[in-house]
Amino acid sequence: MAELAHVIPAVDMINATSRLQLEAAEVRATKPSWGSYLRSQMIPQEDYNFISAYEAAKSKDERDAVLAANDANGQAARTIVNLITNVAKDQNVRYVLTLLDDMLQEDKSRVEIFHNAAKRQKRTVWSWFLGILQRQDNFIVNQMSSIIAKLACFGTTLMEGSELNYYFSFLKDQLKSATANEYMNTTARCLQMMLRIDPYRHAFMEAEGIQSIVAALNGKTNFQLQYQLVFALWCLTFNPNIARRAPALGVIQALGDILSESTCCFVAGKCCYFQVIRIIMATFSNILKKVDEREIKKEAALQMVQCKTLKTLELMDAKKYDDAELEEDIEFLSEQLHLSVQDLSSFDEYCSEVRSGRLQWSPVHKSDKFWRENAPRFNEKNFELIKILIRLLETSHDPLILCVAAHDVGEYVRHYPRGKTVIEQYQGKQAVMRLLTAEDPNVRYHALLAVQKLMVHNWEYLGKQLDAETPETVAVK
Repeated sequence: MAELAHVIPAVDMINATSRLQLEAAEVRATKPSWGSYLRSQMIPQEDYNFISAYEAAKSKDERDAVLAANDANGQAARTIVNLITNVAKDQNVRYVLTLLDDMLQEDKSRVEIFHNAAKRQKRTVWSWFLGILQRQDNFIVNQMSSIIAKLACFGTTLMEGSELNYYFSFLKDQLKSATANEYMNTTARCLQMMLRIDPYRHAFMEAEGIQSIVAALNGKTNFQLQYQLVFALWCLTFNPNIARRAPALGVIQALGDILSESTCCFVAGKCCYFQVIRIIMATFSNILKKVDEREIKKEAALQMVQCKTLKTLELMDAKKYDDAELEEDIEFLSEQLHLSVQDLSSFDEYCSEVRSGRLQWSPVHKSDKFWRENAPRFNEKNFELIKILIRLLETSHDPLILCVAAHDVGEYVRHYPRGKTVIEQYQGKQAVMRLLTAEDPNVRYHALLAVQKLMVHNWEYLGKQLDAETPETVAVK
């Protein structure tokens, strides 16, 4: 973990107040009657002997002694696995899982008891436990998930292959149901642990896990969950190959939105948002430091500028903190973002805006000079900008984005002689025409202008007509 030397203090209250931890406190108080299980021959004598001895131990030293006496023959692991996988009653499975979680939390090296037992059987520890994630009881599922993360992170044996993919798929599914998942803090906690380890980062990226985190952050999340999920992204950005993907995956835009919101709350006196701001700053700093490619680094910096990060940096810099690493991040980001603004051309600014998918009426859109000078450049990179504009016309539901995209398609056609052919080739004409029946009057208006530009040949005549026909009833934004 040496690469995580840039320390972000843990927000321990997140774990302490999570739904899982609150329920676990109740579960610990309901010990099963192992004697009745033994008398009913539902568990063997060996399992009864171990679990009874472990429960009776009053201190860590005593628990260590019980585990040591039952480790060489594999009895400790065998009993725990049997009680989790063979006991039908949910309440008792809850209890054993909580006991196991406490066992590993008290001493991380205890994970080796289970890894060694699995190796003796020529299997992996995950093969015992992954199936539990399919249980119906939500506490059991999430406590098991937390234990799997500890087994994957506390020892020397890493989860690999199909088992790792299965676990990440499970965590992604939990993220997708963020609004209905009462245990989201536990899911995020698992990601915080897993993504500290570089081989897991690569597998998570390959499984499109980053998009899942971004989608969760774009939903309704409280500051505690925001901190945890951004922490997971921060861990990911220590891998240069992942950091370079951040601008294209919507990471910067999602974090930028949260940064703006958190800064407002912090300035208003809500100090709890400080840690969210701090971890986002560290993530942005990481991205710019880890990326070597000039164009990608430039794009990342421009996205940060568009997210009003400079304003936040100014507000934060005006305050003084007893936090050298935060001061370092603020200074580094301020320098990098100001440099990016100095080198910024209007076309660079436009490209960054289009790639972000967040179109607005920035000055370049209505600048004839911009279109005269840059319309042919829309053909660069295999018509990248044109394809994005058309995709926005086809998929966006935001009236402002639709208005700007339709306007820009029309301006491209007006200033580039073969523009109509390009737009038709990528089904842009159909996309614009579909908007002629949009509910929003501004969208209909800009779609109509774009269609006229796609149809007409005499631009001077069209200009006069547009001046004469602009409807007074439509408020063009």
